[in-house]
Amino acid sequence: MSKVAKLPTALNPGELPAVVYRQAVDQADIGISITDTEANILYCNAAFSKTSGYSTEETLGRNQSLLSYQTTPPALYEEMWSNLQRGLSWHGHLLNRRKDGTPYLAELNVTPVQETNGTVRHYLGMHRDVTAMHQLEQRVLNQKQLIESVIDAAPMAIALLNDEGKIVLDNHAYKKLVTDLGVPEPAELLLAGLAKASAPGRNGGIDVRIERTGGRKPRWFCCTTQMIEIHDESADSFFSHPRQPSLLLIASDVTALHEEQQKVRAAALQAMLADEEHTATLRESLSAALYQIEEPINVIASAVALMRGRGDTGVSAVLENAVSGARARIEELRGLLPSESRDDESAVGINLNEVVRDVLDITTPRLLASGITVDWRPEPVLPALLGSPLRLRSAVKILIDNAIDAIVGQRGQGRTTRREITLFTQGRREAVTLVVDDGGPGIPLELRLKVFEPFFSTGSQAGHHLGTGLSRAQQIISDHGGIIDILDAPHGGCRMRIELPTGRDRS
Repeated sequence: MSKVAKLPTALNPGELPAVVYRQAVDQADIGISITDTEANILYCNAAFSKTSGYSTEETLGRNQSLLSYQTTPPALYEEMWSNLQRGLSWHGHLLNRRKDGTPYLAELNVTPVQETNGTVRHYLGMHRDVTAMHQLEQRVLNQKQLIESVIDAAPMAIALLNDEGKIVLDNHAYKKLVTDLGVPEPAELLLAGLAKASAPGRNGGIDVRIERTGGRKPRWFCCTTQMIEIHDESADSFFSHPRQPSLLLIASDVTALHEEQQKVRAAALQAMLADEEHTATLRESLSAALYQIEEPINVIASAVALMRGRGDTGVSAVLENAVSGARARIEELRGLLPSESRDDESAVGINLNEVVRDVLDITTPRLLASGITVDWRPEPVLPALLGSPLRLRSAVKILIDNAIDAIVGQRGQGRTTRREITLFTQGRREAVTLVVDDGGPGIPLELRLKVFEPFFSTGSQAGHHLGTGLSRAQQIISDHGGIIDILDAPHGGCRMRIELPTGRDRS
């Protein structure tokens, strides 16, 4: 057994005995070899023998090419020798083979050993087997490519957001949404829609409606989210293992399904709105007729009172009985009036953009026939309202019908008007707003309160906005806790503005 030389307890730099250097090299865990300038092996340590499979006796005197697997590109050897001959070190990877013929990947560092006069007579080589590391890297790379290929091929949009809300991973379907929705970061819209959605979707997701400008139809996405934790990759996290919370967002396009449902709903909705409008018109017409009948009866009642005051009790008694009978008949007729449909007790979550879109679909034939264009500017995502879908659609249809009437009515007056209706929505946490601008003549300031009175119409006012049905629209909006205002449109005409509460706190 060899004895280890005892060292002094303290040595100055450069005073280590040569035996220490020899032992350090012999016992190093990395393969070390020393060759002459022709790459003939003059020395190798135990780690070199362990890696190559050749004993020291089998390698000494033989050329380093003993380990070559003959598949390393020649250009790599040319680069290595070019560096060494210029006195420079070289680092790279070579494919070597062991004594038993099995290949292994070697990470090699070769350094010229210069004498005091600068002459190079030896090369110092250090190499280690990095086959397992290479296999692990390739396995990770293959898995990464496989996962990315699967994610990119997926029909649904996928995005991973860090704790700052920035996208750290997405797929092709998500990138397409940038163009389709016309926004730099679709995730912001989708997450905002999730926060404001009122109804669950399918497969555990939530259906989110995203409006698009330029007359394009809205898009629907079934969205799901999941919190995941990502390991920190920095060096200082090696022992602490911190994790960063991230949000995985998956959005499946379900627009086609909603469009099919919309077709069925639109047909039924058109019939219901027509029935609602017919009932409302009948109710208002009969109410107006009863009101007109009451006027002469009230006159007769006044005359009866006058006759009684003069002592003419005979005729006055007969007339008084006639008046009482007429009023009883009027009350009976009033009781037969069609009742106004108020289904507030079955209130549901409503997207005002969807309400407006449905009404526009129904009124499209009339708009086209009137030569009126519509500039529809919906806010992409709105908070949900709680109320009656049918009644709100009736109110919006009244506003749009009034806008059409105002523009069409000007044609008979020989006036040139802007044949355009502009609609836009705005949303806040506590309320949503719908604005309808038309290119008609507008409503005079002195009539803006009167148009909300029952049976009032500006139709007799030549050149003015008709303002029909607004009392009913105001009642519907009021029943939903909202308000309706009449203003001047920025470019002339009338602006109808309704604001409806969402029922959410301002906090």
